[in-house]
Amino acid sequence: MELAGKVALVTGAAAGLGAAAARRLAAEGAAVVVTDVDEATGRAVAESLDGLFVPHDVADEAAWARAIEETEARHGRLDILVNNAGITLMGSIEEMSLEGFRRTIDIDLIGTFLGCKAALPLMKRGGGGSIINIASISGLQASANLVAYNAAKAGVTLMSKSIAMHCATTRTGIRVNTIHPGVIRTAMLDKVMAQVPDPDALMAGFVAVHPIGHIGEPDDIAEMVFYLASDRSKFVTGAAMVVDGGATI
Repeated sequence: MELAGKVALVTGAAAGLGAAAARRLAAEGAAVVVTDVDEATGRAVAESLDGLFVPHDVADEAAWARAIEETEARHGRLDILVNNAGITLMGSIEEMSLEGFRRTIDIDLIGTFLGCKAALPLMKRGGGGSIINIASISGLQASANLVAYNAAKAGVTLMSKSIAMHCATTRTGIRVNTIHPGVIRTAMLDKVMAQVPDPDALMAGFVAVHPIGHIGEPDDIAEMVFYLASDRSKFVTGAAMVVDGGATI
């Protein structure tokens, strides 16, 4: 129960990486605020953790204000923020529409920016904490058919380092790090597979680029979330933690 007395807010926590992270933090004693646009599933996850659910579009600044206000009203503090909500739209520069590009940036990059900005005042009042931004190996290396996702996750990567530097040099006590998963077996992956004509070939390709011989599971990322949320990582900030089965070797 290393996180007993701590309060965590996890976005996109109705399923996949977010749900796994929420469960892992709760298992270590944290009070968890679950947010998602999927209200029915999000509420079910929150109830299973005896936590609070907040309907939440991360690209909406007013929605972020409400999420932080409800967290403060319930718990009086915020110690851990996991910016996990995101989308993946496949497409090259020739295939991607401006609408699709903007939507990806709005949710994956601007949503993370808004979360960090909204959470900082409450976290500072509590004496510090840990911000964990879920990026991707697509924020470290390019793919021809992920032009929007590459741009968004690369932005999250360097933006997080900037925020980490600000928080460190202003002595807020807040650490900021990114996690860069490889391909993980989630509902989001299913949505990506549905965008291509030959899903089996795409999956074979995904497996092939991971030297470890298989893709990852949500719990693989949840363990890194726990590490970064806990005092085990008290000297870690501005880091890009790669959890990818060797895909970026």
